[in-house]
Amino acid sequence: MYSFVLRRTLLALPTLLGVTLVVFVTIALIPGDPVSSLLGPAAPPQARQELAERLGLHDPLPLRYLTWLRHVVAGDLGTSIARQRPVTEILAAALGNTLILAAAAFALAVLGGVALGAAGAAFPGRWPGRICDALATVAVSAPQYAVALILVALAVGRLPTGGMRDPFTPGGFGDLLLHLILPSVAAALVPLGLIARMARTVLGDLLAGDLVEHLRARGLPERRVLAHAAHNAVPSLLTIGGLQLAYLVEGAVFVETVFSWPGLGSALFQALSQRDLPVVEAGVLVVAVCFVGVNLLVDTAHAAVDPRVRS
Repeated sequence: MYSFVLRRTLLALPTLLGVTLVVFVTIALIPGDPVSSLLGPAAPPQARQELAERLGLHDPLPLRYLTWLRHVVAGDLGTSIARQRPVTEILAAALGNTLILAAAAFALAVLGGVALGAAGAAFPGRWPGRICDALATVAVSAPQYAVALILVALAVGRLPTGGMRDPFTPGGFGDLLLHLILPSVAAALVPLGLIARMARTVLGDLLAGDLVEHLRARGLPERRVLAHAAHNAVPSLLTIGGLQLAYLVEGAVFVETVFSWPGLGSALFQALSQRDLPVVEAGVLVVAVCFVGVNLLVDTAHAAVDPRVRS
């Protein structure tokens, strides 16, 4: 098991290196001038020259990339151009808020998706199964941004529609849970639908397969038959669930923007509008590291459940 994890970790390193190169080159090619965004278009040429030299914008692109990569490996993500604060400090708080939202949405997606998928597999061709299949299709097809706006319109005056806590009378954990309801529901819809469809397919194939017929022929009670089927469905559900968790970490930009959730998506959106290149570069890199890390955890969990994967 340890050798399996080590191999997967070593394979992830070239991926992360490639991500750093793509992120840096892409951000460098984005139109715009960070010097103008800081000093204004009417700044004197001498001031613009001094700031550009201080930021290293006149250096060749390969040299800038190697310098940035060396600082990243050392744990230094730089200083925000717009806020004049360490990028690590800005992104640490934003990532923590995003993980709170992603965890709540992931819990809703897994519980709802597995329930819908299991019901659809248990009642194939009957009205309960058809209703569950229809709900899963609607969840996958519904535009996340539009759903978020609809939830805001319906919840005005009933539930908090912005921020993480009440700015006037913060109520601790209970207040946080109230503010989590709408954004977590909006973020969970697409993953819920995908998990439901995967669970429906996997459990349906297992329940109609030879294994279940053999277990029933041996006289096992239906509860144990279903337990065996669910155990055999775990590897597939782990894979799709892990991918959806990674999607929630990196794809919550729209939800965080609509609900004013101070997470990583909001921080990146604000940094892009300000041409704050260090924050954008480090933020995209953090998202990529989270995605690779989640996939590594999923592979490890898959190997722990299914010994065939380790070989």
